[in-house]
Amino acid sequence: MGRATAVGGVLDVPVIDISGWTDGSAAERAGIAAEVDRAARTVGFMQIKGHGVAEAAARAFAAALDAFFALPMAEKKALRAPSPDVNRGYTPPRTEQLSLSLGVAAAAEDLFEAFNVGAEAAAFPGLDLPEAHYPANLWPTLPGFREAVEEWCAQAGGLARRLTGIFAHALGLAADYFAPFTDHSLDVLRMNHYALPDRELRVEGGQMGMGAHTDYGIVTVLWADRIPGLQILDTEGRWHDVLPEPGCLLVNLGDLLARWTNDRWLSTMHRVLPPVDSGGRVVHRRSAAFFHDGNWDAEISCLPGCVPAGAAPLYPPTTVGRHLAEKLGGSRAGKPNANSPREAARLRAARGEE
Repeated sequence: MGRATAVGGVLDVPVIDISGWTDGSAAERAGIAAEVDRAARTVGFMQIKGHGVAEAAARAFAAALDAFFALPMAEKKALRAPSPDVNRGYTPPRTEQLSLSLGVAAAAEDLFEAFNVGAEAAAFPGLDLPEAHYPANLWPTLPGFREAVEEWCAQAGGLARRLTGIFAHALGLAADYFAPFTDHSLDVLRMNHYALPDRELRVEGGQMGMGAHTDYGIVTVLWADRIPGLQILDTEGRWHDVLPEPGCLLVNLGDLLARWTNDRWLSTMHRVLPPVDSGGRVVHRRSAAFFHDGNWDAEISCLPGCVPAGAAPLYPPTTVGRHLAEKLGGSRAGKPNANSPREAARLRAARGEE
């Protein structure tokens, strides 16, 4: 895990066109992989152009988000998961602290509300996958909602898998290296919303739209409104605004990929400020993060060539399921994660607490 490198006070999140990856020449593919490697080493975020995700799917998906979050609170709360351990369904505003996934408490619970869907055990017949890791989804009765969301999951998931092929090339691995680790991946789509009813529009001191955190898995595909809020932490402890470029999807790397690469590649700390207007009122902002996290039983240990001769890996081996449980126990269940001491120290330093 790490922090992004700013040059002259400017943090560059590069636009990378991957349209030539599938049918391009060897030179084109090598160029794309080199751009991805550079971004992964220096910032951990990139703007992906030429991703192939249909604009019609994006429009239908955005409409589905609007329809769901416009529902009365009672209807949304009826779709809450039975316990915080089940990463599905509705999360009301001010019920999570993402910073607890790093073991650091915040001044107040995060502002966002969210709705999660993900990979179900039933989607992988014959594998006898545990329901605890692959729970059933909860769906509202909104016409067209499930279809639009499932189509977005298919499109974002296809992009995530294409990216892991690019990652393998960039890391000098076989093209299908990551396939055995992701063929029943714990993929989750988290749909987020920040605009609240009038009586809930007060932003408390120190409150975040979404608290500082690193993403937990392999790679995240992010769709978001072009409204300020998302910020990335640099090596000097400064926060930088990031907006998705027109026609691009934001992509960032997660903790498991950082562990795999022995921090050669960065899982960068980021947060979302409450999106407010000049009068301090929260404005409408939506985002959706597709988390491609890997198989629950996959063991993550350092990749070949990522540990210098004579050195020990920075991280002990872990499994995807164990790592995610530790992270989600913080953010969703309110149990500070004690297994991210370096990231916790970085966050405290950025707050001026150390």
